[in-house]
Amino acid sequence: MTVETKTKHKLDILSSELPLTKTRNIGIMAHIDAGKTTVTERILYYTGRVHRMGEVHDGAATMDWMELEQERGITITSAATTCNWQGYRINVIDTPGHIDFTVEVERCLRVLDSAIAVFCAVGGVQPQSETVWRQADKYGIPRIAFINKMDRPGADFFRTVNMMRDRLGANVVPIQIPIGMERDFKGVIDLIEMKGMIWNEDSLGENYEEIDIPEDMLDVAEEFREHLLESLSDYDEEIMIKYLDGDELTYEDIIKGIRSATISANIVPVLCGAALRNKGIQKLLDAVTDFLPSPLDIPPIHGINPNSEKPEQRFASDEEPLSALVFKIVFDPHMGKLAYARVYSGKLNARESAYNATRKSKERIERVLKMHANKREEVDSVGAGDIAGIIGLRNVGTGDTICAMRNPILLESITFPEPVIFMAVEPKTSADQEKMMIALARLVDEDPTFKVGTDHESGQVIISGMGEVHLEVMLDRMSREFDVKANVGKPQVAYRESISKTVTSEGKFVKQTGGKGQYGHVVLRLYTLEKGKGFEFVDETKGGSVPIQFISSVKKGVKDAMAMGVLAGYPVVDVGVALCDGSAHEVDSSEMAFSIAASMAFRDGVKKAAPTLLEPIMDVEITVPEIYLGDVIGDLNSRRARIDRIESRASAQVVTAYVPLAEMFGYVSALRSLTQGRATYVMEFSHYDIVSEKVSNSIISGINGI
Repeated sequence: MTVETKTKHKLDILSSELPLTKTRNIGIMAHIDAGKTTVTERILYYTGRVHRMGEVHDGAATMDWMELEQERGITITSAATTCNWQGYRINVIDTPGHIDFTVEVERCLRVLDSAIAVFCAVGGVQPQSETVWRQADKYGIPRIAFINKMDRPGADFFRTVNMMRDRLGANVVPIQIPIGMERDFKGVIDLIEMKGMIWNEDSLGENYEEIDIPEDMLDVAEEFREHLLESLSDYDEEIMIKYLDGDELTYEDIIKGIRSATISANIVPVLCGAALRNKGIQKLLDAVTDFLPSPLDIPPIHGINPNSEKPEQRFASDEEPLSALVFKIVFDPHMGKLAYARVYSGKLNARESAYNATRKSKERIERVLKMHANKREEVDSVGAGDIAGIIGLRNVGTGDTICAMRNPILLESITFPEPVIFMAVEPKTSADQEKMMIALARLVDEDPTFKVGTDHESGQVIISGMGEVHLEVMLDRMSREFDVKANVGKPQVAYRESISKTVTSEGKFVKQTGGKGQYGHVVLRLYTLEKGKGFEFVDETKGGSVPIQFISSVKKGVKDAMAMGVLAGYPVVDVGVALCDGSAHEVDSSEMAFSIAASMAFRDGVKKAAPTLLEPIMDVEITVPEIYLGDVIGDLNSRRARIDRIESRASAQVVTAYVPLAEMFGYVSALRSLTQGRATYVMEFSHYDIVSEKVSNSIISGINGI
């Protein structure tokens, strides 16, 4: 057996002179507790960005810099940094794994070129793994997969690969397989070079030995290499010809083939390791530089010229006009509003003016910063393909386009899910009232899934978000960062209302006063839409029965009426509205009159269309020792759950179920009690569904005080 020791040297210099071909913009995404932040910490260490590895369990992870993150041991806010590996610049964003903070993943994937999907070798594909995978599919993000925690009891590389194929529908292609698993995990077999690698734990994983493939693993390695080459031949004609002719494929042939198939999202290369034990990270970094795209490999960004409303595009080049997308806002106590932006084209220069195409306002860029978690490095400018922080933008929000004044372009913004839970909040003292509203306004700016409103009857301030943890964190931040103490009500479910049949409804608003009167008359057809569609409006009038200048007022009146349903005052969703007919008065008709008439017609129509109450349904996954399985299922049934599947995973049973959110408050305590603290669960929003008549009547009577 030949043994060769290899060391990857760390690079401390962050060169801004590297060509775009040497730049990688990547996100690290995963289910909570898959080891995402630990992987990121190792990447920073081996690239020389930090000189000591921070550990999540010690509260010392570089990227989990918020006190709350260190206390809870979870990532709450995405953190960006830049590092170098073997002459490549890698911009890295570590995203949260907890479903309540999925907005952070969504907005980061919108601006990234590629991603590393981290999976736990024990848990396999978990609910949030599926969610972030779908988000990456939505934006067409090329990715590589890293199966982490190979040293843990219950770790199974091959089962996890099969789960990825089955649950994600992904064409996953291992380019490594493990040498041993669980306590016996020693290293990996590289299927490209057909060599084994064993890491030296005494050197914190910096050194590894290249060895011959163990004889008892040769057959398995040959089988997986064959699968790798077959997969590449499906997408690369040169490889296919060589493969079918029995010619030897070179190392360069295989690397080129994997890179091409990965960038086109035809395959997902799979690697493995144990980040906490410092195994596998250098090869993961090699895969990032070898297989993931540079900004030049990504198609040009498309947008609309806000002046001509014609489509335009920008290529990744410093010579093109500036175009950048703001994907995150944070408030710095010393510098004020800090906007994170991805530059798609042109140069973003400090102390120069730019145009906010979303808000149609001129902005001055005071300072440009390169980010490293909560530390900053001031620079004069950043170019195409870079991610940077901007100080000085006053009127800016998440999803805004910053561009050149003379060559404006409006990029597609970022869409976010609606909140599913809310609670009332009030300051403990009247002196805190103004401070609380300032704090809430800043938190809303930072997090588009966090909403603040006022109850129309009680006048109370209502905050809403994606889950109990989300609201807890926001209230905790309000206390720590803004020194505002608040009283809070119990969490409430964000119900919705809809209709169940098609109806036609008429609304007429006529008001005569001494002078000019008001006249608006519309006939609407209300019809059901597919779940999750929200709202659509179509104009079916003929012959100008409703003058064209009032059509937008009709739509506005309908949307205003949708904010409060007829059953219990919840927003109305999944309703289509067609304006069929109407009439106007040549003198008395006005925008206000048509808006009011449309509101009247819509509310009357909803009452006639068999209105229904909708509730948020959560996708819940519970991992439980088999001895407690019956108790857990019985409890779920009492919560109106629909069991989807039960499967064995490692030494436990995994129950997947759909459960109404209303039944899940306080579930963590109930589950601990049922299982002596040995079960865990995760849940995420799945969809809205109709509430049964009995439950609906109970909810409505409770709200209306009957």
